[in-house]
Amino acid sequence: MKLLKIKHFVIFITFVFFSCKDTPLKLQEIKGEQFTITEKLSSVDSLETVIDPYRQRLNQIMDSVLTYAPRTLNKEDGELNTSEGNLMADIILRQANKVFQQRTGNSVDFVVLNHGGIRSVISKGPVTIRNIFEVMPFENNIAIVAMQGRTVRDLISFLVNAKRAHPISGLQITLDKEGGLASVFINGEPFDENKKYYVATSDYLVQGGDDMGFFKNTDEVIELNYLVRNAIIDYLKEIDTLNATVDNRFIRLK
Repeated sequence: MKLLKIKHFVIFITFVFFSCKDTPLKLQEIKGEQFTITEKLSSVDSLETVIDPYRQRLNQIMDSVLTYAPRTLNKEDGELNTSEGNLMADIILRQANKVFQQRTGNSVDFVVLNHGGIRSVISKGPVTIRNIFEVMPFENNIAIVAMQGRTVRDLISFLVNAKRAHPISGLQITLDKEGGLASVFINGEPFDENKKYYVATSDYLVQGGDDMGFFKNTDEVIELNYLVRNAIIDYLKEIDTLNATVDNRFIRLK
């Protein structure tokens, strides 16, 4: 079992107090000892009896099938956009919009996530909750950021100069043959530097994670209290078959 191959440690600390009659306790010594937990340690039956029902129930939930992937999706199958990145960004746009619209009456214009936030492929076959925890192990929440057009321009420049395909949705970027910016469309409309946009992302990136410092120059941040991972799981529960491809949302002209 993979988990048992990982060494865990438990540290026991002993506090030794000394006291004379009618005097308060006084700390004399602190002793610590580190024990390595490996597969060589035998289980304790009494503890196993208590833990086992919870373990079985947890495994039952984690191994429950959400949907089916007819082919493997990963974040390396495209230069500027990828099948797995597109899937995640599209899901966040859909799920975040449902919550954001109900709460504010406004709509999310586009989504930006980070390439490094995707931690595993989605393999061909049944897709389980455990798979999604492997893809998105972080406890990151969805945040909606209100950004002026001039700040969105900084965001676009970051994406153009990035060496990785950061997931986007609702945003279409075309580069010319030399790699210069040829066009930008948001929600099918030409980018307007004088307009305010609502951008869905993760709270980790809002805090400047993955060098996305442009999120610090925003008008407002609305926390949805909705985990990115839960949004993915909620969406996958609604579909029978998972389809995602590399497309033209971010391309370089040949």
